[in-house]
Amino acid sequence: MAGLVLPAVALASPKVATVHGLALYGEPALPADFSHFSYVNPEAPKGGSLLRAAIGGSFDSTNPFIVRGTPAAGLNQIYDTLLESNPNETFSSYGLLAEGIRLDPQRRWIEFDLRPEARFHDGEPVEASDVVFSFETLTEKGQPFYAGYYEDVTKVRALDGDTVRFEFAPNNSRELPLIIGQLPILPEHYWADRDFTATTLDPLLGSGPYRISEVQPGRRIVYERVEDYWGKDLSVNQGRHNIDELVYDYYRDQTVALEAFKAGNLDMRIESSARQWATAYDFPAAENGLVKQLNIHDGQPSGMQAYVMNLRRETFKDPRVREAINLAFDFSWLNDNLFYGAYERTESFFENSPMAASGLPSEDELALLEPLRDQLPASVFETPLPLEEPEKLRPRLAKALELLNEAGYVVREGVMTQVETGEPLSLEVLLYDTQFERVVQPLLRNLARLGVQGDIRIVDVNQYLNRLRNFDYDMIVGSFPQSNNPGNEQREYWTSAYANKPQSRNLIGLENPAIDSLVETLIRADSREELNTAARALDRVLRHGFYVVPQWYLDKTRIALWDMFDYPQPFPEYNLDLSAWWVDPEREAEIRKRQRSR
Repeated sequence: MAGLVLPAVALASPKVATVHGLALYGEPALPADFSHFSYVNPEAPKGGSLLRAAIGGSFDSTNPFIVRGTPAAGLNQIYDTLLESNPNETFSSYGLLAEGIRLDPQRRWIEFDLRPEARFHDGEPVEASDVVFSFETLTEKGQPFYAGYYEDVTKVRALDGDTVRFEFAPNNSRELPLIIGQLPILPEHYWADRDFTATTLDPLLGSGPYRISEVQPGRRIVYERVEDYWGKDLSVNQGRHNIDELVYDYYRDQTVALEAFKAGNLDMRIESSARQWATAYDFPAAENGLVKQLNIHDGQPSGMQAYVMNLRRETFKDPRVREAINLAFDFSWLNDNLFYGAYERTESFFENSPMAASGLPSEDELALLEPLRDQLPASVFETPLPLEEPEKLRPRLAKALELLNEAGYVVREGVMTQVETGEPLSLEVLLYDTQFERVVQPLLRNLARLGVQGDIRIVDVNQYLNRLRNFDYDMIVGSFPQSNNPGNEQREYWTSAYANKPQSRNLIGLENPAIDSLVETLIRADSREELNTAARALDRVLRHGFYVVPQWYLDKTRIALWDMFDYPQPFPEYNLDLSAWWVDPEREAEIRKRQRSR
């Protein structure tokens, strides 16, 4: 039910200045009268099409906000948000649906004035009641992410038809006003007679720069640029959303998708495999200059990609077992033999950023950690980071064997066995993409040398998602992406409240009050220095827990494309924005002719 509309006279706050944008710290870089983001080409032509692959085999829903179903790719493009982020700033946002913003100096509330010209694709105006409906629907009926992300919002009210106010809990996150601006706004009138929690393949209604034009269930989804898009002339949209048609074709795995790209059935791919990047792009079209390879710098922290151990399984409850599994991972061999030396080893959950912990805790970190000392391993205070481990595999496995023996395991007839129960130590790595199988095998071979039984289970994407939602796995390849300004999403990654909530991103199953406390400290950091300190303290505790086997990172995005696209340079400093790219019509015609003739 939408919030009550109250008279604006009773609640409006005329003494608080109305502004055009917000920054996490300080003021946004762009003035109120800025014409466009600095990295775009405001004269970019419109037209053309872009065909990309969606990996995983199929989809069965066009509703990306709910727990049920496998949503199609690209659905965020049909929805507008209150604010739009600038990829050239660490965290600043400017008005999109909202033309005016008032933030209480004590950060107890924020108000947004909606643009009167804002329209959904059916012509109906976007009103404050739609914002209230979107917030209540997503936090009450959507994925668990939304309830956690907006946990500190205590009330949302429509003050009049065009003004909405969000009220906050005390000691809320500094980023809360900005992440409210990320809320996708849904049309209340459209959902009035529909079940929001049910999967659907209808072309859902939004207000964004694209609309769904075609749905081939499980095979393809197509978006068309909205010619009369209400927001096309806004400064945040100038030079963006240039391509007329965006197509996502579904492929079983990356190997099949690569062959489709080489055959000209796809226009662009973001390459995740170092081996493919080094060896697979020597086909005739690439040699003739029709295909390009780009390495684009990524200014965000690299975060953590890792083998995630599920603490809900008895196998992984002992930290000595988890450390032993870490020791069996031989990154140097993988990098030399499979990755062509392309990667760096990930150590931190905030890798490649000032938030990564190192050495022993600083005085500021200790101020956060000391009150939690009884709940933390002594190594957090005594052992410097990065953790010193043998480089060569043989001594690594020797140390792993010692740890397993200490944890109550012995080798019996070649099998690592728990002394008390007689149960073998075994694990299964769950995958949905065959491309990763060759990367997992070396870890399992090394574990086998210790007597640990390991298997790979490859399932289709729907089964994978179902098992993921219910935490039905031993180990998976998981990721915990990070921005330069981590905030409320950390609750869902690490805290006890999400350990057993289906479809949460607490993949590990962490239930640790000390980690809960550090997460709240991070979220409520009131300066850049406080944020860095809290992130380092959290990083330190997570790393000393050996909850994951860190993999590797690359501070670049690798893109291969048929050479019919143009893009402004230099690229944005912090985030890649493909919406600023455009199609060159002459080159597109030439390449389409070449593709059709193959």
